[in-house]
Amino acid sequence: MSKSLKALGLAVSALALTCLPAAAQTKVTNEGISPTEIVIGTHQDLSGPIKVWGVPVSNGMKMAVEEINASGGINGRKIKMILEDNGYDPKKAVLASQKMVERDKVFAMIGPMGSPTVLAAQDILFDAGVLQLFPLTAAEFTFKFDPAKPQERLKFNNLLPYVESTRAALKYMMDWKNFKKPCIMHQDDEYGKNVLDGFTQQLGAMKVQPASVTSYKRGASDFSAQVAKMKSDGCDLVVLGTVIRETIGAMNEAKKLGWDVTFLGATPTNVLEVPALGKEAVEGLYAASGFEIPYEDTAKGKVKDWLVNYKKMFNTDANTQAIIGYNAVMTFAFYAQKAGKDLSGQKMLDALESGDKFLDIFSSPPTKFSKTDHLANTITQVQQVKGGRWVLVKDNLMF
Repeated sequence: MSKSLKALGLAVSALALTCLPAAAQTKVTNEGISPTEIVIGTHQDLSGPIKVWGVPVSNGMKMAVEEINASGGINGRKIKMILEDNGYDPKKAVLASQKMVERDKVFAMIGPMGSPTVLAAQDILFDAGVLQLFPLTAAEFTFKFDPAKPQERLKFNNLLPYVESTRAALKYMMDWKNFKKPCIMHQDDEYGKNVLDGFTQQLGAMKVQPASVTSYKRGASDFSAQVAKMKSDGCDLVVLGTVIRETIGAMNEAKKLGWDVTFLGATPTNVLEVPALGKEAVEGLYAASGFEIPYEDTAKGKVKDWLVNYKKMFNTDANTQAIIGYNAVMTFAFYAQKAGKDLSGQKMLDALESGDKFLDIFSSPPTKFSKTDHLANTITQVQQVKGGRWVLVKDNLMF
């Protein structure tokens, strides 16, 4: 064959590759799969400012792994979970992810914790062809992907997204209570920005101007300046892009100032620790949420058994975070089972994008993905703290 014909052949081949759909170009690893084992990884905050999320999430994941392995595994393969502490620090998350990809050879990263930490580390996974599944953040970057960047196809999220849930809850509260001067206090990072985006987008759609917008640095503990500013600006509804201690801190500060204002939290505020630790200070708090929090004295059937078993395993009550961690591993197991006995990265990706529904035991909305949508659902609830418990106020909300 002449050099010119060879060059023509190479050019045609290159053109054909560029015309292939993104799906065909996505590299997915087969590392971490053996005849007897599937290795998965996760990084959680076990020592930093949101360890009240990271510890129970990792406990829920451990419980799911134990249940799956005790029942014979996934098509005969047991799960081995590698757990690393990210301390809610992006640098630590990067190091942990590098270690799990390069040394531990994980097949998938399941339920990694935190918006800034997940964002900092995700390209390490994508470059290695490692799936990023069901992270403990509902930021948009965890499910929105550019079809022109085939490795981004490896990210899936089964949590209620911050933007959509904030919009739905805010719209409901504005319509219900006829608020005129809404404001927001948000964490100064990717999580807080998503809550701010939802707040801004919904007010824009309703043609309402925010009365005040204020932020705080991640890890802060003093919110006196922010709360004083919002009070001075005459806010009648405060949206909180906060987590646990920041929610309590802000509402405590309002009580000190004698400021009787309505608070609406983003989904991370909808956890048992907020009323348990905040007590009277957080009474009346509203929050966006994805599912009702079960309580042991009222739960029934499989949920009751699960709560009892969790307490036996970890000598503490289960909470929202534990459920989310448990569901992350159970969702992975469901789709890995669907992928078949000859599990591979590509078959796992195909199973995730099949449209098959995963239903958990907690009556959450079904988890379902497609080739073009890697977000499970956007159905929002509003719950409120009453008598030290979260109670359902409104279900099936969409903005």
